[in-house]
Amino acid sequence: MCGIIAAYAQRNVTPILLEGLRRMEYRGYDSAGISVLDTDHNINRTRALGKVAMLGDKLEKTPMQGGIGIAHTRWATHGEPSEANAHPHNSSEQFSVVHNGIIENHETLRSELKAAGYEFTSQTDTEVIVHLIHQEVKKSNDYLKGVNNAVDRLDGAYAIAVLNTDMPDRLVAVRRGSPLLVGLGIGEFFLASDTAALIPVTQEFIYLEDGDVVDINEGSMTIFDENGTEVKRPVKVSSLTAGSTDKGPYKHYMLKEIYEQPNAVRATLQDRITDSQLLLNGFGDLDLNLLKQVKAIHIVACGTSYHAGMTSKYWFEEYTNTPCTVEIASEYRYRPVAVPEKTLYITLSQSGETADSLAALDEVKKSGLYLGTLAICNVPESTLTREADATLLTKAGPEIGVASTKAFTTQLVALQLVALTLAKAKETQTQEEQAEIINALYHSPITMERLLMVDRTIEHLAEVFVEKDHAIFLGRGPLFPIALEGALKLKEISYIHAEGYPAGELKHGPLALIDNEVPVVAIAPNNNLLEKLKANLEEVRTRGGQLYVMTEEDTDIEPVDGLTLIKIPGCPDAVKPLLLTVPLQLLSYHVAVMRGTDVDQPRNLAKSVTVE
Repeated sequence: MCGIIAAYAQRNVTPILLEGLRRMEYRGYDSAGISVLDTDHNINRTRALGKVAMLGDKLEKTPMQGGIGIAHTRWATHGEPSEANAHPHNSSEQFSVVHNGIIENHETLRSELKAAGYEFTSQTDTEVIVHLIHQEVKKSNDYLKGVNNAVDRLDGAYAIAVLNTDMPDRLVAVRRGSPLLVGLGIGEFFLASDTAALIPVTQEFIYLEDGDVVDINEGSMTIFDENGTEVKRPVKVSSLTAGSTDKGPYKHYMLKEIYEQPNAVRATLQDRITDSQLLLNGFGDLDLNLLKQVKAIHIVACGTSYHAGMTSKYWFEEYTNTPCTVEIASEYRYRPVAVPEKTLYITLSQSGETADSLAALDEVKKSGLYLGTLAICNVPESTLTREADATLLTKAGPEIGVASTKAFTTQLVALQLVALTLAKAKETQTQEEQAEIINALYHSPITMERLLMVDRTIEHLAEVFVEKDHAIFLGRGPLFPIALEGALKLKEISYIHAEGYPAGELKHGPLALIDNEVPVVAIAPNNNLLEKLKANLEEVRTRGGQLYVMTEEDTDIEPVDGLTLIKIPGCPDAVKPLLLTVPLQLLSYHVAVMRGTDVDQPRNLAKSVTVE
């Protein structure tokens, strides 16, 4: 959600900034812009509504040259998508600012600044920042002090980067609640919201702490913490390469990432299990001795990660006999929560920068009510991994498509590993029971590769959905959250309204929606709930509903009028949620392609939701 990139270099930075914006397109945006200080120390600014390519076209017609600059992709929060509302925003042609996040007190500050004579040309909260910086620098007659005074007056979560024509060899940035990192070159410095944006120019990074202020001045860099004290932050070397975020032979990132899932699952399991044994003995400070004290579990997440948490509730309660609640982070953080004694808090996020999940974790740590906090995340350098007591990385590799695929399945794997580790600590499973589940996990990547062979069958099925406006997904037990996830994927990228339901709830409302224009997708594994589910399916079919049943090869469901079967390889109960997710992802993908939507960057959505 929005993207910042800035550069201080011994060369023209415009191509670097433009390429960085391209590499952050997956975050979600509706406009883009760039400001560069030219050789006469003037701000050259170009902005465009729409894709980064449109900004590139403008820059080809009117090239920019300069060794210091800032750029941005904007996801509209205050003010409609337009060129006037696109970043960067300027004040008196002296300052130029890019900004991620939300300024909550922007209306009050806007009124104050207007009264002081400042003219606003946009509807954004960002323009408040640049005028406020201009005002405060003028008052203090000190650039860095003025920036600090300005940001001290801002309420909200944000990251900013600032250019000043009076100090053309200086770049200042602030991180308060929104991710920002520094890339290190030889005599060059770069800033970005995302590591991927800077991989073409460096692999050495400093991940800023909350409250940090960066002052890049005449070829050197100083970092100050939230108290104004100069600090040194560790330099990390990223394992990402420029090719890590390429599509390769695939038409879309989403399809590439669906096909990467077997290897992503292998990577997540590597060195954590054998074919029959769990190798994990805890998670950092949350070792087996601490985990055996756990009496309750709270899982808090957003979106797809919330569905992963819902699925794992079944595992935690079955494997460990421990009560588990799962809650959406944006709800959890705004209500008083009853925390039982010795409760383990688990939070999930693909990016580790999800605003609501971070805010919830912050509240949890301040409360001191939990036994410990565990983050399950795909980004080792993220804020979430730094703030939690312990971390379990999902090792999915970069996920560029906005609709999460391999991040979701690796979260399921990670959660199952946590459930097994907790069961080991609490001794609630026999060795044989654990070995059976572990063996199923160990072989799941192979089954997943076989599942991908149904791609062509799913593609043909997708034709049924192209002209539909609504769809229903059904599941029972741990497959109910998978039905929710299947519905979410379809609505995210094809814009078809879709809902997931527990199949047993049909008679409590959803059955009223059934007719021959609403396709019903049922997930029907061969398990102890199959007979119950078959009865639910008959309820749909007898009311004229069109059923599309994804079931294993060894089930006894037969195709009849109004019921189409999609047969998939059989698998053990423990990994059914993980594996039966794949055909639903493929269905959503092919429907979206046939409908001509933007599969990787669906409208109005962002990959990393870094504002509330």
